[in-house]
Amino acid sequence: MPDPYAPKEAITHGDGGPAALAIGEAESLERPPGAGPGGAPTGKPRSLWSDAWHDLRRNPVFLISALIILFLLVIAVWPQLIADGNPYRADLAKAQAGPEPGHPFGYDTQGRDVYTRVVHGARASITVGVCATAGAALLGSLLGGLAGFFGGWWDTLLSRIADIFFGIPVILGGLVFLSVVTSSTVWPVVGFIVLLGWPQIARIARGAVVTAKQNDYVQAARALGAGNGRTLLRHIAPNAVAPVIVVATIALGTYISLEATLSFLGAGLKPPTVSWGIDISAASTSIRNAPHMLLWPAGALSITVLAFIMLGDAVRDALDPKLR
Repeated sequence: MPDPYAPKEAITHGDGGPAALAIGEAESLERPPGAGPGGAPTGKPRSLWSDAWHDLRRNPVFLISALIILFLLVIAVWPQLIADGNPYRADLAKAQAGPEPGHPFGYDTQGRDVYTRVVHGARASITVGVCATAGAALLGSLLGGLAGFFGGWWDTLLSRIADIFFGIPVILGGLVFLSVVTSSTVWPVVGFIVLLGWPQIARIARGAVVTAKQNDYVQAARALGAGNGRTLLRHIAPNAVAPVIVVATIALGTYISLEATLSFLGAGLKPPTVSWGIDISAASTSIRNAPHMLLWPAGALSITVLAFIMLGDAVRDALDPKLR
């Protein structure tokens, strides 16, 4: 029987009994994170972003949604890759005709190829979603970040202005605001969505900045003489941007569906712009005679919105330490 007071080296000799396993387990528990055998460091500890990317690469929801979004972005930029037809070309002799070789989605009420219009419609819808999200995220992050950092009257003023915008019904506001716009481009719709979308992101950014500026590293930076600009940009912003990215990613899908809703009601994009919302509105009166006119653009819209929402959920799970 081994002497319990013998040195560790004397106990660990042999072919690896219970004592050797216990000592190895104790050494692994005493070893600091990121250190290898003997306490030697194996590399730098991973940051929040490295951990998030490590989790995202192994998340099937993220991979599937990212592939769908990548495909949509490619056809939005180069729709000719999979649809070389003209979305405006009409043949009234084939109005509301069903699928046929070379035209798998059939024709609409004016004899235009539904497949070509669905592919080309991705450009307008995704352009509105991406540009509106970028504008709302930049404006909301700027105003909310400044309000959370400086506080005082600026914070109170921003909160009251945000409350006013929160009280405006989105659909009703869009009908009123866009009814006086005669442009058929996407920019009036983008501007309206940014106008009503920034308060939500501003509140998220304000809360994140208020939380981040209370951390010890911010107090240390101030004690070392860092000014407001350096403290905000170098120490607070990188640690407060994660919630904004999560909310903006989820909101992107919502903005695409909002554009389609406004276009369906006749207040969003207007012909001759090719849009899923416009095609859904035109097909709503012929759903009994030609349901294919409605199903294909509505299906493309649903898949796009779902992909962005799934991507936002995956990013939220990866960036939120509480969900790990």
